[in-house]
Amino acid sequence: MTNGTIGTAALGDQGPEVGVQGLGCMGMSFAYGPVDADASRATLERALELGVTLYDTADAYGAGDNERFLSPFFKAHRDEVVIATKFALAIPPDEPTRRIIRNDPPYIRQAVEASLKRLDVDVIDLYYMHRRDVNVPIEETVGVMAELVREGKVKQLGLSEVTAAELRAAHAVHPIAAVQSEWSLFSRDIEAKVVPAARELGVTLVPYSPLGRGFLTGSFVDAEQDLTADDFRRQHPRFTGDNAAANASLLEPIRAIAEAHGATLGQIALAWVQQRATVHGLPVVPIPGTRKPTRVEENTAATRITLTEEQLAQLEPIAAKVAGTRYADMTFTSAGRE
Repeated sequence: MTNGTIGTAALGDQGPEVGVQGLGCMGMSFAYGPVDADASRATLERALELGVTLYDTADAYGAGDNERFLSPFFKAHRDEVVIATKFALAIPPDEPTRRIIRNDPPYIRQAVEASLKRLDVDVIDLYYMHRRDVNVPIEETVGVMAELVREGKVKQLGLSEVTAAELRAAHAVHPIAAVQSEWSLFSRDIEAKVVPAARELGVTLVPYSPLGRGFLTGSFVDAEQDLTADDFRRQHPRFTGDNAAANASLLEPIRAIAEAHGATLGQIALAWVQQRATVHGLPVVPIPGTRKPTRVEENTAATRITLTEEQLAQLEPIAAKVAGTRYADMTFTSAGRE
């Protein structure tokens, strides 16, 4: 690491080295209230300067708008970036706010061609199954994804929110480079089964929402009171009403440790996630999302913070005390099927 740039980690057994922290790009087009395109473009450039090379998007983010927004940046830096996008959340033409999970082969082929076109690239570096349709055998879904690799449309395969058993079944069909799941001081369900399976198989963990969708930074307390009407965090049980008030009190040990390090709450939360690599013995590349260059500077600086054993012990009880589930409907998560 030089000049403030971050270190690297392997993306699967057969993949490239990527920055040890990636960038979640969803909020640049979708879900977190008003957007600022110029600030987002500046954020992308600053992230690259700091060594961030894994950029995460999906076809469902803004109904393709996020992929289109990122395309010029990817084109300008194609040899420097690793593009990750996803399929599976189909949008019915007559219901633009609804999502239907589809893992069937015809849809996958339709989705990859649409993403390639929106991104304006010849190949997608990492292609994820965004969510699991339990009515389609995962071997069938990954079989089609493997065909995309052989056809040169995709380089590596990823899965999101899968169980350990689903990961093993998928990996038996084609090597899986990365599993993306929620992992933070507030969300640790994957540690029981998914993380050990990923370690055994040589799969990199890509934690999304490592900052608890911003709650762990202290930037808001109650989503209904503090966030705009179009912010989807208002739909999450943890961030409203009595749950939000209870969960806000859980930030106190994070705040104390942040003061000891001269850091922010968010940096301590991210440092904890980054340190999971050492604790669990596998590559971990979190993808915090932001739309501000100053925030990506803050986030990447967290990779240089090491928490002591005493501090890790102070943070250990937090997850078990969190009020409310991470989604209103948990059936679409790995925890809902384990």
